[in-house]
Amino acid sequence: MKLDCNAQYIYNLIAQGEHVRQDFKYEISDARKIARSVSAFANTEGGRLLVGVKDNGKIAGVRSEEEIYMIEAAARVYCSPEVAIECRIYKIEGKDVLEAVIPQCATKPVCAIDEQNRRRAYVRIADENILATPVHLDIWRRTNSSGDTMITYDDSVRSLLAIIDSHPLISLNRCCRLSGMPRRKVCALIADFIRFSLVEQVWEERKFLYRTKNTPTEP
Repeated sequence: MKLDCNAQYIYNLIAQGEHVRQDFKYEISDARKIARSVSAFANTEGGRLLVGVKDNGKIAGVRSEEEIYMIEAAARVYCSPEVAIECRIYKIEGKDVLEAVIPQCATKPVCAIDEQNRRRAYVRIADENILATPVHLDIWRRTNSSGDTMITYDDSVRSLLAIIDSHPLISLNRCCRLSGMPRRKVCALIADFIRFSLVEQVWEERKFLYRTKNTPTEP
């Protein structure tokens, strides 16, 4: 564990607030819950956890060495595959603040293992960890594939693209209903559309919605 006394570095990070690449944790009491944050950062852009910092940016300090062990366990034991994180302790205002840097993983998804030993993948949206959708999983599966992915411009592709294009934003469930295609096939097609920059995924109204790329938004 590296020890650093550069307080200004931490103050500068805290001034940024929580965002897509940074999260504050007042304390760590459950390694499995922290694994969700590790999964989200690893599946998105990477980022850092500042442990011993309240949501309002006030420094509370890491309360015990056990919290340090739990964050390491979250990355090694409760993430699949395990994530190589870098931890550093900063001495600030007579208290310890733990910085845990999580890299973006080249091979996704990184899953967090929950209390029922289920593997769940998360993504980072703004300052939240959100459960990945089947479309995310299909995108990653295709990205990890060694073979080239091609879209055959058949009736099902034309139909689904027309449905998405006819709505400013549309949900996965509505795509399935309007197309009459199995959910599994719709997920796979939308994943391909996203990979080929035909469609984009938007987080709005607490859910992921879809629209054709470059669809203008309402002013």
